Amino acid sequence: MKPVIERHETDILIIGSGGAGLFAALHAQQTAPQGTRITIAVKGLLGKCGCTRMVQGGYNVALGGGDTVERHFMDTIRGGKWLPDQDMAWKLCNLAVERVHELENEIGCFFDRNPDGSVHQKAFAGQTADRTVHKGDLTGIEIISRLMEQVLARPVERLQEHRAIGLIPTRDGSALAGVLFIDMRSGGFRLVRAKAVLMATGGGPTMYRFHTPSGDKSMDGLAMALRVGLCLRDMEMVQFHPTGLLAGDHTRMTGTVLEEGLRGAGGHLLNGAGHRFMFDYDAKGDRATRDVVSRGIYAEMRKSNVSPNGGVFISMAHLGPENVAAKFPGMVKRCADSGFDLAAGRVEVVPTAHYMMGGVVVDVDTRTTLEGLYVAGEDAGGAHGSNRLGGNGVANSTVYGGVAGEVMGRDVASMTLRDPDEAVLDAELARALHPLGQKPALVQPLRTALQDAMWEHVGVMRDEPGMTRGLTRIADIRAELMQTGIDGTNLAFNLTWHDWLNLASLCDISQVITQAGLARENSRGAHFREDFPDQGDLPSSYFTVARRGGEAMAVDREAVKFSIVKPGETILAEGEPETLVAN
Repeated sequence: MKPVIERHETDILIIGSGGAGLFAALHAQQTAPQGTRITIAVKGLLGKCGCTRMVQGGYNVALGGGDTVERHFMDTIRGGKWLPDQDMAWKLCNLAVERVHELENEIGCFFDRNPDGSVHQKAFAGQTADRTVHKGDLTGIEIISRLMEQVLARPVERLQEHRAIGLIPTRDGSALAGVLFIDMRSGGFRLVRAKAVLMATGGGPTMYRFHTPSGDKSMDGLAMALRVGLCLRDMEMVQFHPTGLLAGDHTRMTGTVLEEGLRGAGGHLLNGAGHRFMFDYDAKGDRATRDVVSRGIYAEMRKSNVSPNGGVFISMAHLGPENVAAKFPGMVKRCADSGFDLAAGRVEVVPTAHYMMGGVVVDVDTRTTLEGLYVAGEDAGGAHGSNRLGGNGVANSTVYGGVAGEVMGRDVASMTLRDPDEAVLDAELARALHPLGQKPALVQPLRTALQDAMWEHVGVMRDEPGMTRGLTRIADIRAELMQTGIDGTNLAFNLTWHDWLNLASLCDISQVITQAGLARENSRGAHFREDFPDQGDLPSSYFTVARRGGEAMAVDREAVKFSIVKPGETILAEGEPETLVAN
């Protein structure tokens, strides 16, 4: 018997409660007509889940001292290897200044200060200025905690523990009518119709053996976008953070980030023999960008120059244990919990899947080609190109979350609720219920198989034969998943059911990552092909665009528009130094 779908209505629906979602809720109230209903739906609990809360390093913003928005922009473009959407990157760098003042003066965040009272800033890899604002090494908790307080103090409806499982368009497919959810507390279904919807579900490349996000992050947003016909760009660009904690298979702490500030402060990467190896791969050594350091570590792993758990070491002891403990208290505690002494010893690390530079194709105001749908944060592609600079992630979420809120607030005044395509609604319902009709079996071995396949074939270093094998393995895992059932006796908080849905989304996005990787026949940023090691011609740079038609996936190329600066040029004033960062 077809389950009952509860129907609910609102004006503005926000999916996700990270930095993008919470900022959108606050800014929508500023521009929307009085009485506009705003609803936040979140897979977990408001302010207690999502990737923004896990941010350690900080927030990139040009606040003077010689630094400028222009310099921040050029670092972003060069760091992204000339693939970013330049208008999006400029808006990110420009509005970051406004947003960080808002965070301090209106939201209530308090970042670390210098003795003179000015905001303390540090330099992450790939940056030519001390630019990263932070709260110790727990910046994300500060931002999300204060944002949560502001949202809770306002009349924002909250649908907590509601999992989005399908974007439901109108019958003609021109606009979005609403979103289908599972109320995880009851196992029931709820369709929320809305005039404007923001998708800000975050990233979560947990299809890799080592990953930084929590396991419930499973690329649901991008999978839903694909099924409704939206285009995804730059999906081959999966950022591996070079220093994920490597504490063995017995702990879920393995894969979690040891922040870039450790290397920025002078930390040394050592192979199993104690050799400081990064200068063998790049003149900047340990302070090279994330993609370069990840490849250097991976190369040492392939040579078996490894630590006991198969990675390499990071060493901070030469900087003074007391100094390290004072500067990085969160990291010191995290390592101690896993049996390592970061302040005085060595800690094992490994490249860990961290961030998706790719995402839904949007304009600079977060609008998509589907009327009524907006996308911000890690779900949106374009701003970072092929490599995100450390500190640009939380800036991107808060900047574009605010933009989305303002734009939706203005747009919603001329919008009406739309009728959903009942056929699509039925199809999404059937997709979610599929495992209930199969013979119950274990889901976790399939997820482990996917993580192994992606790490081995579509990981830090790639080639055509490997990615082709990866596609075959992904297809086999998907086929087995479709024959794997779950016990549907009680769907309330049925975590096995949600594990199944997580893996379905991860299989979809793993296929896109792999096909986009095959389509890019050069090496840029996070995407390194051993069979095409050259970066290609910069003036003729292209980005990949993936779209789904039925069960087939097509990946095309589109030329990068150099709307502000061309390769070989700069917008910095003549005579500006190459870097402002002291060695």
